Amino acid sequence: MKRSIRFGMDSGDTNSHFTPIDHPVRVAIVGLGHVYELNVRAFLHNADVEIVALVDISDERRQQRQADWPSAKTFDSVKLLASSGLDVDAVEVLVPWTMHEEIVTECLANGWHVNLQKPFATDLASASRMTAAALQLDRQLRIMENYLFYDPLVKLKEVVDSGELGEISGYHMKMVASGRGGWDVPGTSYDWRFEQALLGRGTLFFDDGWHKLSTALWLFGPVEEVRAWIGATEIIPGVTVDAPTTVSWMHTNGVRGVWDITLAVDMYLRSDYFTNDERWEVTGRRGFARVNRCTARGLQQPSLEVYRDGELRSFHALDDDWGNSFRDSGQHWIEYLRTGKGPLLWGPENAIEVLRFALAAYKSSEHQGIGVNPRYIEG
Repeated sequence: MKRSIRFGMDSGDTNSHFTPIDHPVRVAIVGLGHVYELNVRAFLHNADVEIVALVDISDERRQQRQADWPSAKTFDSVKLLASSGLDVDAVEVLVPWTMHEEIVTECLANGWHVNLQKPFATDLASASRMTAAALQLDRQLRIMENYLFYDPLVKLKEVVDSGELGEISGYHMKMVASGRGGWDVPGTSYDWRFEQALLGRGTLFFDDGWHKLSTALWLFGPVEEVRAWIGATEIIPGVTVDAPTTVSWMHTNGVRGVWDITLAVDMYLRSDYFTNDERWEVTGRRGFARVNRCTARGLQQPSLEVYRDGELRSFHALDDDWGNSFRDSGQHWIEYLRTGKGPLLWGPENAIEVLRFALAAYKSSEHQGIGVNPRYIEG
């Protein structure tokens, strides 16, 4: 699906003088775990892509995924891929974010463009080093954000930008994490996340929440103050998740946002993916617009509703399959590599702003909810 995406921040492209690739993009996929099943949608039946390599430390995963791409070569490390002499243009990096800097810098050094799963990094120093490496090596580094391609959210942004709601008064995001329903996720997919939670990077606010912070910046631009209260709930002995959590902030344009994260361990949510109920509501002086669902199907209402002047419009024909946002995001990346048409969504500079937003919330919470300007976050 091709669509025009209007954007609330600058492009953040790594190298504006990028020369497009004049042949099908030769892609290596590094990391063949659970998220592979979503990212791969961009490459199926896509004549602009050739999957040439699959890389993972697990023999079982390599064998399993090669059934999708019989002609692709398989390797258990990036080092072996590089030494093979195989021609690669770009790499999908789908490894745990604790490994991002190591893998990204290795891929860039091999002359490959990189499409990286979020979060960009756990700290600004690591994000800055990856950004500098991409600039120095004249390669494109993209931190993909599939939520910016979720059709109901794209339509929400169009409604907001059109002025139909009048001057924006504020907006609210709600997220309820549930423990029942959805797909079966291997325990190994969570082990490293819980380890990071012990180090202060929780799975709800930092990992999943990266998407919500991204949509805030995408909709309304830079943030100048954040106040947060990040909670903790032990769900099983030794495993804690970062809820209940409340974050509020003010954009430089004066728009204020609020996001609350609630944990409902025993609640069932119908979902083809994660059991996470997410909603967005933007209120203007003349009306409001709300996205009723995303990953899960908590509300069986139209995925987007717009209220103005006493009338409620419902949008029933939007592509509200969350998994397809990965398809559209990946196709956008491939189109960028083939044509040079951006923005990257996100380039590293924009992704660093998302990281600053998150780190400002952590700092605020550590100091009982004081106001923190993301611009002055260090480290």
